[in-house]
Amino acid sequence: MKPDQHASTAPAPYDHLDKLFIAGAWRDGGSGTTLEDVNPYNQDVLASHALANRADVDKAYAAAAQAQREWAAAAPRERAGVLMRAVQLFDQRHDELVRWCQLESGSIRAKAEFEVGAARDITEEAASFPYRMHGGIFASDTPHKENRVYRQPLGVVGVISPWNFPMNLSNRSVATALGCGNAVVLKPASDTPLTGGLLLAKIYEEAGLPKGLLSVLIGRGSDIGDYFVEHPVPKLITFTGSTAVGRGIGAKTTGGQHIKRVALELGGNCPLVVLDDADVAHAVDIAIIGRFLHQGQICMSTNRIIVDASLADDFTERFVDRTSKLVCGDPLDPATDIGPIINEAQLTGLLEKIERAQQQGAEVLLGGEPDGLVLPPAVFGGVDPTWDIAIQESFGPLAPIIVAHGEDEALRFANMSDYGLSSAVVGTDVERATAFALKIDAGMTHVNDMTVADERNVPFGGEKNSGLGRFNGEWILEEMTRTHWTSVQHEAHPYPF
Repeated sequence: MKPDQHASTAPAPYDHLDKLFIAGAWRDGGSGTTLEDVNPYNQDVLASHALANRADVDKAYAAAAQAQREWAAAAPRERAGVLMRAVQLFDQRHDELVRWCQLESGSIRAKAEFEVGAARDITEEAASFPYRMHGGIFASDTPHKENRVYRQPLGVVGVISPWNFPMNLSNRSVATALGCGNAVVLKPASDTPLTGGLLLAKIYEEAGLPKGLLSVLIGRGSDIGDYFVEHPVPKLITFTGSTAVGRGIGAKTTGGQHIKRVALELGGNCPLVVLDDADVAHAVDIAIIGRFLHQGQICMSTNRIIVDASLADDFTERFVDRTSKLVCGDPLDPATDIGPIINEAQLTGLLEKIERAQQQGAEVLLGGEPDGLVLPPAVFGGVDPTWDIAIQESFGPLAPIIVAHGEDEALRFANMSDYGLSSAVVGTDVERATAFALKIDAGMTHVNDMTVADERNVPFGGEKNSGLGRFNGEWILEEMTRTHWTSVQHEAHPYPF
């Protein structure tokens, strides 16, 4: 092991990371208050930022609106060229970006690699968007009339992103909005301002993005959150985060003075169903990674494991054994499987969930005391599907095992949730498992694979309280653009009066 392998700081790939990026300039926010960005594993300070105020929001949106007009009129090759240069920078800066993800969000190497790769890939996908914004010509019952439908940018997009996959979940909106000819104002989570915003701003600036097209505002939601959403400039707000906050954003965008579009990716309570013909060893592999990747702090994480009674004892024994061998500790250590919870408030909430599960009668099959913010995995047996540990989203390494007697009961348990984001089914008979998958009320279901999956060209999103709209591929292109019907009457025709 190299002496500096566990160093808490890393050389910045760029300078100015202690500043905000507002209207094309690196500067302090105007709120008069500062916030420290800390490493969740050891609490070392990574950066300190002077936070934005409402005047900064105004400046960012005004600059975006002005810059967007010229950007929308640019040749497709110009917009695509900027995005492809950004892809090259993701490749060149890959190791540095991975390390920043590890330092700022407590990601183990595998998760950080996945995140940086996903952020890079959606940028490459978005680079094709300038050439995919096609309209159409439609027939008319009126003689000599031509119906043209044009696809155009929306204008300015406001993006609010979370702390768990900050680089990817910010960039899947930023890159695609830019590819469609929009401008962006981004508000990353306060826990991850570097990977969720400022590093992206540096990449796009170096790639040659014109000034004003992207701003990154770091500020408390209580200070600028509502104003950011309700501002008259943005035509779309994309948000990834909790259902409670998303519900409020939805109300403000559709019921406020300035009605605008909204794309929401919200909470999840993702089930993994192990059918009676499943390969138990394979099911355990899927459950381990699906539940414990990034300490379970993923909206797609396997929140409930539903196992057929005929396999329950075997599955549980193997699952507990495998879980007990996971290594907890420093995410920079290559041997680590479980890193830190993002902050003290999240850890406190998880400890309360563990206590509540015990109060309701769950058997603790595995657990341990936290070491700082590192919480060892907890596995619960004998879980009733109506208990809090099964009904509520556990954004952490808590794994409830629910026994189902037959396929019908397993399906009922799987759909026993107000959420419908991701899900998974394990079974040897692929067509049977696929038929089961199609009955789950979710936006995404994976057969013989984990619930945590994302690809650039397929629709990502949920049903019920898990959100509105879809990200990635042609689906996010639809979200980021508008259609404009323009009819052309080539010859005069009589009117009724």
